[in-house]
Amino acid sequence: MDIEQRQAELIDAFVKQASTHNGSALATVILDATSHPSLFAFSEILAVPNVVELGGTENSVYLDMLRLFAHGTWSDYKSNVDRLPQLVPDQALKLKQLTVLTLAETNKVLPYDQLMQELDVTNVRELEDFLINECMYAGIVRGKLDQLRRCFEVQFAAGRDLRPGQLGCMIQTLSNWLGTSDNLLLSIQEKIKWADTMSELDKKHRKEVEERVEEVKKSFSVKKLHTVSRPTLTSEGTRRSTLNLVE
Repeated sequence: MDIEQRQAELIDAFVKQASTHNGSALATVILDATSHPSLFAFSEILAVPNVVELGGTENSVYLDMLRLFAHGTWSDYKSNVDRLPQLVPDQALKLKQLTVLTLAETNKVLPYDQLMQELDVTNVRELEDFLINECMYAGIVRGKLDQLRRCFEVQFAAGRDLRPGQLGCMIQTLSNWLGTSDNLLLSIQEKIKWADTMSELDKKHRKEVEERVEEVKKSFSVKKLHTVSRPTLTSEGTRRSTLNLVE
C-alpha cells in the first residue's frame, strides 16, 4: 500500500472518530492522531465541527496542539511549551519529522547546522540516523546526505497541510507556473513548425540533387553509347585500304 492511500485511510478513520466524540474523549482521539507513525496530515480533522468546538473550553489546548501538528514546527512547540500539553515521545518524533518537511518546502539543500538547531540534535551522526531511519525510510522524504558539504540534498518531500493564508499564495504560484507552461508550449510549437519547414526544404533539396544526379548519369550514358558505336579500323582494314590505294 502506498503512502498516499495509507494517509487517506487514516484520515478517514480519525475524522469518523472525531465526529462521534466530544470533550476529553475527543482529546484522546487527537492524541492518537498526532502520535500515529503514519499520519502526517491533519487539516481534515481540524475541520470536524466537534474539533472546532473545543475552542474556548477546558480542552482547547488539544485544539492548539492539533493546529501545531498541522502547521507548526519543533521550534514553534518550544516557543509555546507552557501553553501546550507535554508531548509524548511519538509526538515529539512526529513533530520533528514535520519540521523537516517544512524546511524542505523552501530550500532543497538543508545545511546540517540548520537541521541540528531546528531539531535539537547534538551531533551529525544522530542527525543522519534521524534523516535515514525516521524520514527517508518512512517515505516522507528522499534525498542525499552530503557529508563533505555537511548538508542534506532534498529530492522529494511530502507536502504538509496548507497554513492559513497560504492558499492564495499557492494559487498565484500555480497561475504563474501555468503561464510559464503556456509560453513554453507556444515556443515548442514554433520550434516544431520551424523543424517541419526545414524538413520539407531538406526533402526538396534532396529531390533536386537526386534529379540532377540522374540527369548526369543519363548524360554519361549517352556519351558512352556514342563512343562505343563509332566505327574503328582494324589493322587488316588498314592494310586493305593501303592495297587499294596502291592498285
